[in-house]
Amino acid sequence: MKLPPARRILAPFLISVLLLVTACGQTQTPSRWDKAQEQSSQPAKARQTKADKSTAQNQNLPKKPVAGSKLNKYFPSGGGGFNRVFAQEKSGFAEAKLNKDGKNVAMLSINDIAGNPSAGSKFQNSTKKIGGYPAITQGANITAVLVANRYQVKVQSRDPSFTASDREAWLSKFNLGGLASVK
Repeated sequence: MKLPPARRILAPFLISVLLLVTACGQTQTPSRWDKAQEQSSQPAKARQTKADKSTAQNQNLPKKPVAGSKLNKYFPSGGGGFNRVFAQEKSGFAEAKLNKDGKNVAMLSINDIAGNPSAGSKFQNSTKKIGGYPAITQGANITAVLVANRYQVKVQSRDPSFTASDREAWLSKFNLGGLASVK
């Protein structure tokens, strides 16, 4: 059966148009993965919830954290066989290693939570105080205090010989009162 020339051209053309319309015409509802990707790719400030914003307003926290170099002077100095070595410094954060006999036994850090006020919420139900500031234990290796509702000061054990009481003792060696006055 021989088809006229118009039909030979028309049939493939119509099939192509049909495929194009059906392929481009489908709209998919975003999956939960698409929504998660969209949320995680937004800047942190855009993800901040209303509760976080109200907490930030209640605490009157500044939007920008202090320079990490301003935090270094509030760390305890070494002594008693311990050597303090500064390891990292960036905006709103400073960290030092605590070494004994050439071995890293703990990490000391100060973190300005001005950009993340919800980080202070974990201290709200604290019943323990170190140096007059609320303290918490995170897991088996971290003890932290919140200074002036702004600075989270942590001591993290890196060696089993560095106990919870050692972490508390080192937290009390920080200049927490001086840190509270940093604006």
